[in-house]
Amino acid sequence: MAKTAKTLNTQQSKQRIKKVVLAYSGGLDTSVILKWLQDVYDCEVVTFTADIGQGEELAPAKKKAKMFGVKQIFVEDLREEFVRDFVFPMFRANAVYEGEYLLGTSIARPLIAKQLVDIARKTGADAISHGATGKGNDQVRFELGAYALMPNVKIIAPWREWDLLSREKLLKYADTHGIPVDYKKRKGGAPYSMDANLLHISYEGGILEDPNFEPEESMWRITVSPEKAPNRPEYVELSTGAATSSPSTASPSPPRRC
Repeated sequence: MAKTAKTLNTQQSKQRIKKVVLAYSGGLDTSVILKWLQDVYDCEVVTFTADIGQGEELAPAKKKAKMFGVKQIFVEDLREEFVRDFVFPMFRANAVYEGEYLLGTSIARPLIAKQLVDIARKTGADAISHGATGKGNDQVRFELGAYALMPNVKIIAPWREWDLLSREKLLKYADTHGIPVDYKKRKGGAPYSMDANLLHISYEGGILEDPNFEPEESMWRITVSPEKAPNRPEYVELSTGAATSSPSTASPSPPRRC
């Protein structure tokens, strides 16, 4: 009986959704989510792609969204706001997770949630959606951030609803629905996951769980490996103004370029 009631509630919820804003990267997961939302919820999907300095080309995401009939596509440059309103305040507060874990990934999530809500209001959407898994912290960051700004917003988290719980199932779904998949993704890609933004880049999982494995040379994207670092130090003097540091040797520039 409880299962039947839950099924009815889910169906009623799906019937109420007319338009949803999806946090969209254009990768395998969110591309599948886009089509899945169209099919399962039978609703209009608005895509939102955030540029927070991850260094990826954003045009392919826009092109792929158009391919699946998305009429409202938002690609927002949030780098300035990210550094000014999130990164620098975090530095000033010396904020670290559990006293030792730097917030390179998590500090960007509230900004993305904020933008999702802004676009939902702008487009008159009923709901927002994200691609965070159902067992990590990101789902909490996205959803609590959204609820704080828009308490009545509906949130669709496909990883907590669907049965596409493996890479093989995602690829099969993509093939069935004509969703283009990057060749590297199809071959398995890198044997670890990566998250990047203007502040940091982090890797986890897969072969990196083995302490005997050293980072591949290609993983050094923001800095270089110690073997390739210059032998001579470079000295940088910092000046402060309005509680924000900037290199005194450089001409005045926006915070994200410091």
